[in-house]
Amino acid sequence: MTIIEKPWGKEQILEKNDKYMLKKLTVYEGKRCSLQYHNYKTETIYVLSGKLRIFIGESGEECFSKVFSSGQSVTIPPKIVHRMKSEEHCEYLEASTPEVDDVVRIENDYKRN
Repeated sequence: MTIIEKPWGKEQILEKNDKYMLKKLTVYEGKRCSLQYHNYKTETIYVLSGKLRIFIGESGEECFSKVFSSGQSVTIPPKIVHRMKSEEHCEYLEASTPEVDDVVRIENDYKRN
């Protein structure tokens, strides 16, 4: 299992093959990932613990948000802008298509491209 430390928490890659990828993500309380979209990648988010606010929309200006709790999930198709923010320490699974480098960051708290 590969663990990747991030400024907002960490990613654990549980499986990656030519058909799908499965990660377990931890987001520390009050932290958030980039506002982003994917050109090809589809993601399904399943919350394991904590409260995760997910911003989603056609563009960064048009995002709405909803808080997801343990046992709740959402699927985010390609081209949809999204961002995850932890309302409290949160762990979730991300099942996706395997396009690892398919990320377009619109806004980033940590000055990453």
